[in-house]
Amino acid sequence: MTDIHALAGAYVLDAVDDVERVAFGRHLAACETCAAEVAELREAAARLADPTWSVPPPRLRAEVLAAIRRTPQERPGRGVRSGRPGVGRWRRRAALAVAAGVLAAGAGAVTWTVQEQRVRDERASVTALEAERERIRAVLTAPDAVVRSQVTPGGGRVSVVVSAGRDEGVVTLGGLARPGTDRAYQLWLIADGAATSAGVLPAGSDAATVLVTGVRGKGAFGVTEEPAGGSRQPTATPLTVISLT
Repeated sequence: MTDIHALAGAYVLDAVDDVERVAFGRHLAACETCAAEVAELREAAARLADPTWSVPPPRLRAEVLAAIRRTPQERPGRGVRSGRPGVGRWRRRAALAVAAGVLAAGAGAVTWTVQEQRVRDERASVTALEAERERIRAVLTAPDAVVRSQVTPGGGRVSVVVSAGRDEGVVTLGGLARPGTDRAYQLWLIADGAATSAGVLPAGSDAATVLVTGVRGKGAFGVTEEPAGGSRQPTATPLTVISLT
């Protein structure tokens, strides 16, 4: 019969059958040594599952597998040398289960790395957004800021603030007729009859505040409705054209 004291590791890792689980559960009530061992093993397992626990180094998986390869394995048919029959079998089962747990922790480390990269990307996006807001604020408060505004035929409004000194401008669009999901409003800077794209709104969007660059020397600003993603040159009659001079 298997030494019941050897079941502590397998019991914690749920690597026992129903009969062994019931028998060991009764044994725990009367054995302080096994109860203490079970408590320690459960704490270790909880730490492995805790997402705040330290991430194992990448080499850990290779070291665990190498250790398993180096460890002599009991061949079938050979007697157990321990004085307690079945102890080696249960210890090997517990060791393999623990090794599987360590490898699972390694997989968790990969998930942690992906999540960390996502956090870094989100932080970079927030930083870029804050920098753009500062640039918009600088244009709006620039000493040479020129403000132009016009109501569109559909009742919307387009406002443009440009600073030649900063070579930047801020465009605000609101109340425009909503284009279809496959259409988008495109912004243009115009000089000597030539139009240069200054940005494209998301498809279907009818309002936005956009920072534009390269306004120095441009005589006008225009908005057209284009296919989603924009066009190289205007393909429709401008919704509005605002003089910047």
